[in-house]
Amino acid sequence: MGGFFGAVSRRDIVLDVFFGVDYHSHLGTRRGGMIICDDGRFQRQIHNIESTPFRTKFERDLETFSGTSGIGCISDSDPQPLLVRSHLGLYAITTVGIINNADALVKEFFSDHTHQFMAMSSGKVNETELVAAIINQKDDLISGMLHAQEVVDGSLTMLILTQNGEIYVSRDKLGRLPVLIGKNHVGYCVSFESFAYHKLGYRDYYELGPKEIVRLTADSCESVSPAGKEMRICAFLWTYYGYPNSNYEGVNVELMRYRNGEIMAENEAETMPDVDSVAGMPDSGVPHAIGYANRSHKPFARPFVKYTPTWSRSFVPENQSVRNQVAKMKQIPVPELIEGKKLLLVDDSIVRGTQLQETVEFLYESGAKEVHMRSACPPIAYGCKYLNFSRSKSEMELLVRRIVIELEGDEGLTHLDEYVDASTERGRKLLDTICQKFGFSSLGYQSIDGLLEAIGIDPCKICTYCWTGKE
Repeated sequence: MGGFFGAVSRRDIVLDVFFGVDYHSHLGTRRGGMIICDDGRFQRQIHNIESTPFRTKFERDLETFSGTSGIGCISDSDPQPLLVRSHLGLYAITTVGIINNADALVKEFFSDHTHQFMAMSSGKVNETELVAAIINQKDDLISGMLHAQEVVDGSLTMLILTQNGEIYVSRDKLGRLPVLIGKNHVGYCVSFESFAYHKLGYRDYYELGPKEIVRLTADSCESVSPAGKEMRICAFLWTYYGYPNSNYEGVNVELMRYRNGEIMAENEAETMPDVDSVAGMPDSGVPHAIGYANRSHKPFARPFVKYTPTWSRSFVPENQSVRNQVAKMKQIPVPELIEGKKLLLVDDSIVRGTQLQETVEFLYESGAKEVHMRSACPPIAYGCKYLNFSRSKSEMELLVRRIVIELEGDEGLTHLDEYVDASTERGRKLLDTICQKFGFSSLGYQSIDGLLEAIGIDPCKICTYCWTGKE
């Protein structure tokens, strides 16, 4: 997916940007970048971080960087931030989101035979460069950012650093991702994750609303374009990719996961299997499992641990077979907690199911008597159109869709609403088939109502497209 961090101050902010961006490394594993502005002069560096963490790649660059304002990003897509020169001046820009109509927008630029874009090795246009071109169609940055929000189909959150050291930040028009402002005694910062700036000595100051644009200087935080009324913030922030210490719309990630697990246990109090312990898939499945164990009064245990010193998350190969092998190499069993035991395993979600299958096989090979599976999310039946939080390239990579096709062919895709509802005949058949295929002793998914209850904000403000298929 991706994340960004920026800071503007009356003192040097290079270390703030460096550590602030590094604290977004859980959101992407492909590219990292920093741009620092020092009295109108830009210093920029972009590195590949697919096999080496952001912090390691950029540590040597710190000696050459200095300045009182800067931005940086973790990107799972195109190299960025970019440096752009136009009639609006010289500025740096980084973006997070998905542009579903990118080809159409590029074609529109080409129609007057006066535009060109730098092509990447794939032949595609860097989407951040495309966004800059859209912004440059207007007479000022604010109008351009609003224009980009309107013409992009998908989602778009932007961070811009001007040559005079100002930062402009625009949250997606439906607020699918959070944008938070921190403040200290000499300046401001902007971040996706609140804990990133807490560790740097900033305090919570402001959270942008959907579509809102804010301008930051060392001495001011000014809303220059008001927030919209509609919001569709991504529910997966809380269930999966948000960091435990963070708060979005006033709701802490870790506490939400505890509540989510508790609600799951409450909903199956009468049908809960007799197990020796409850465990969580590291890392984000663990707090859901803690909540489940607390409410069910079953012991919480860690029957296996993840070995990260040499198999960190930064190494996420494109090749699926290599990813599967890496997943297997990470998992180290605790035999005394597995052999002859009945285990209930909670994961944050079940997307493709490949890593989960490896884990279940590994538990049985390690001597487990039973493995019961619970997903902290409803069945994922639709690919996300708004955020790139999964490496799935096609909806047919989704486990639910593959099973539905096996059971009923293309006709089954017209009954997805039934398949994802465990109370229907098709829903029960889906669960039974997955259990047989993976060797689960039982399988259960959190309900959409239970998930929304655990988050606890107005359900109309939450995006649940990947479960319901509804905008």
